[in-house]
Amino acid sequence: MSLSGKMSTEVRIHASAAKWFNFFSSQLHHIQNIAERIHCTKLHQGHDWHASDSVKHWSYTIDGKVVTSQERIESVDEQNKRIIFKLFGEDIEKQFKVFNLIFKATDKNDGVACIKWTIEYERKSEDAEPPYGYIEFCNKCVKDIDAHLLQAEELNESYKIN
Repeated sequence: MSLSGKMSTEVRIHASAAKWFNFFSSQLHHIQNIAERIHCTKLHQGHDWHASDSVKHWSYTIDGKVVTSQERIESVDEQNKRIIFKLFGEDIEKQFKVFNLIFKATDKNDGVACIKWTIEYERKSEDAEPPYGYIEFCNKCVKDIDAHLLQAEELNESYKIN
């Protein structure tokens, strides 16, 4: 059995891909107030949440357990609305040598948008489970964030001057 793998999930969303990408590229520090399973986020190293040399500390729930990790942005592709996050340290380090979480927002031809999460990982041993719980976590966070983005959009519409 291979210790390396890749898994992904794609979720239809109501808000546009541009709004999603904007949230993840410039407003991610608000996620702890939006996503139910994210308990705490804080800047661990650096002074800009969205700089590639900054390290953030995360506390979140996976498979019913509170876990912690650190994260840094590996790359941002604005044109393709794609961001690669590297997770490491703490609970991630116990099971994985490599753990990359890839976010991609896409507007489809039929007017629908979707978020695709891909996890690239390398387990430390065959005893370590593949990160199935992270796929479920991503799906739940997409629902929470999409509801927030839609609510913010509706609020902005109600304040527009005609």
